[in-house]
Formats: sequence, C-alpha cells, structure tokens
Amino acid sequence: MSAATADVATVGHRLALQRRGTVAVLVLVVLLASLRYGDAFYSGINLTSYFDDAVKYSLIALGMTFVIMTGGIDLSVGSVILLAGVAGGLASPYGAVVAVLVGVGTGAAVGAVNGLLIAHSRLEPFVVTLATLLWARGLGLQLADTQTVVYGSGALQSLARDKIFGLTTGFWLMLLLFAIAAVALKYTAWGRTVLAVGDSEESTSLLGVPTRMTKFSVYLLSGALAGLAGVVLGSQTGSVSMDTGVGWELIAVAAVVVGGTLLTGGVGSIGGTLAGLLLLQVIFTIINFENGRGGIEINSYWQNVVRGAFLLVVVLLQTGVGRGRRKAS
Repeated sequence: MSAATADVATVGHRLALQRRGTVAVLVLVVLLASLRYGDAFYSGINLTSYFDDAVKYSLIALGMTFVIMTGGIDLSVGSVILLAGVAGGLASPYGAVVAVLVGVGTGAAVGAVNGLLIAHSRLEPFVVTLATLLWARGLGLQLADTQTVVYGSGALQSLARDKIFGLTTGFWLMLLLFAIAAVALKYTAWGRTVLAVGDSEESTSLLGVPTRMTKFSVYLLSGALAGLAGVVLGSQTGSVSMDTGVGWELIAVAAVVVGGTLLTGGVGSIGGTLAGLLLLQVIFTIINFENGRGGIEINSYWQNVVRGAFLLVVVLLQTGVGRGRRKAS
C-alpha cells in the first residue's frame, strides 16, 4: 500500500470514528439524562418540544450538509427562514398547499440567487451568503411590516401536530427527507459529484463533470429546505415573529460539523448530521432541566456557549484530518 493510499484510509477512518463517536455520545447522554430526570425527561411536553426543535433545525442542517460537502457555506439560511416563513404565512389563508409552495418557492428563489453568484460568477460563498443574510432578513421584515405574521390555515397546524405511531408528521417528514438525501448521496451521480467538487473542483471540472451546476444545485436545495423550515415553524407555533431564524445558521453548521462532515468539503455523512443535531438538542434540553435544579441557575445563553465549544473542539479535531487529506492528495 502506498503512503498516499494509507493517508486516505487514515482520513476516512478518523472521520468514521468521529461519526460513530457522535452516535455513542448521543446514546450515553440520553441514558444519563434518563437516570437523572426519570419520567420527566420522557414527558409528552418535553418530547414534543424536543422533536419540534429537531425538525425545523434538521431541515436547514440537511441543506447545509450538501453545501459544506462542496467546500462552501450558507450563512443566509436563518434569514431565509424568516422571509419564507413570512411569505408562507401571508399565503396561508389560501390553504396549506399554497402556503407550503410559496414558502419553499421563496427559499428556493433565494438559494438560486446564491447559487448563480457563487457557481457562475465565482464569488466567495461567505461573502455572497452574508450579503443574502442581510437583504433577505430586511425583505422579510418589510413584507411583514415588522409585525408577527399569523398562520391562518388550520390544516397547516394540524400537519405539525397530527401524530403517527406517537410521533408528529413533521418528525416522519424529517426522517423521510434524510433517508432520501442519504440514498442520493451514496447511489446517485449527483451525490458523487457533490463530494468530488468538495475534494477538488478543478480536477473534477477537467473530467468534464458539470461542477458549476452541482454547486448551483446545493445552494438551491439549501434555500428550498430553509423555506420549508420557515413554513414548518409557522405551522408549529401558529406564527412567525421578527426574531425568527437569528443565529440558526450556526446551529446548522455546528450539527453538520459535529456529525463528521469535513469543513473543507469532499467528505460528509447525512446520518452523521442527524446524529449531531439530535445530540446538540439533547444537551440543550438537559440545560433547560438543570436550570434552577439544586440551586443551579443556567440561562438559555449557555446553549450558545455549548454550541461554540462543541464546534471549536470538532474543528480542532478536523484540522489534523484536513492536513492528512491534503498530504494524501
């Protein structure tokens, strides 16, 4: 075995180990929480809140996974959630289907703008999506006239609250989308191209692969899923407020990276993203349980501390992996 081949195998092993470690930590944390909080941890209210948060965050994390696999970033998803949520809310009096189509379409339109500027104009993803973060939020506030937008369709709210085998339809939708994404990544030419672009866009382009279209497609997908997340949020809460989506892009990035997707692109896992998101959500739930317990006061701002700490640790771990990957190439 050559040195380069050995290095590639080592990189793959380390990332696979990280993904398995995320799942193992998730199981361990759930078991420890069960022992500490007992039945209260599995109460209907707690589980409903947990899964509602997991659903809306998972949608943007799923789109972010494909973006990061290509070596990019999408900082606009939080603002797209607001804009699409407002658009879907304004359309909700015309029915649930119209609201969903308008919300997803709005998100997809914003994603298309990002994709065109990044893939075809070759602008930096960080700069483009940062600009989109600003104008999308401003447009959303303008459409809402800086007022909370109420969702008028009862069908939308029942969609979020109806349960199948004890779990909401939103949760089953999340699992379905992740399953489709996993199959697409592993078994389709598009999925392989996404990873190839992140590994080496120049080499992939020389092989005649449509790299620009691939990059455009991942930003389109990210925008559409953020738009769906905005409508899902509105269906869960019955409204979209003006601070909706603030900082959510960081939640998505943290979940993706904790789940074992390499920030530099070329390597990633759909299941790892889901495990990373569920782990972070369990930890945030524990923070809420610990608040005021035994004299301990932990406010919600500690969630940001935890997200930042997790992200920093995982990035540091990935730094060595990235060096090995560059050496292998």
